[in-house]
Amino acid sequence: MEKGKRSVDKKAYYASKMRKAAQLLFYRRHSTPGAKGWELRRRIGSDYPKVINLLNDYLARIGLTVKTVFEEANPPENPTIEQYDKARFYVTLRDDLTVEETKLVGWRIDDLAALCASIAYIISRGGKAPRKEIEDLLKAKIPDWRVEIDLNRFIRLGYMVEDENGQIYLGWRTRAEVDQKKLIDLLLETEAKT
Repeated sequence: MEKGKRSVDKKAYYASKMRKAAQLLFYRRHSTPGAKGWELRRRIGSDYPKVINLLNDYLARIGLTVKTVFEEANPPENPTIEQYDKARFYVTLRDDLTVEETKLVGWRIDDLAALCASIAYIISRGGKAPRKEIEDLLKAKIPDWRVEIDLNRFIRLGYMVEDENGQIYLGWRTRAEVDQKKLIDLLLETEAKT
């Protein structure tokens, strides 16, 4: 009987922690969605990586996943707790969107195309590109007046980061939401067909 009670207590313990983790990840408290690892540790405890894994398994049933985005461009294979503390945890879709679902996200198709072109250009330039070059690329594809609006939006939403020298890098949100290899493969495949 005692063993069964401990099992129930442990389930309740982790269910409570998963609920707190979900609240931190789903409810927006500041301009950037998700939560940093140190926020999760402070609210949930030092076993938050285990709680996130349990939450991720639970969310998989409804097509969502918890992405962990590390500060480094290349994520570590066996992250330390310090690396987890600095990482951002973010809930996103597990599978790709269909064309119909993409319309429901609230982005115009030309804005999505501009984002894809910008990301692909930055990748092709080794992970950074001058803002002026990205603006010139986009001006060839979309109206001039939309270029600055789109670039500023991509930066504000975390898809890109701009430094004080006007260099643009891929942001944490691109690393969380965009399968960069698949994007490049799709672009190359489309290029080969034309």
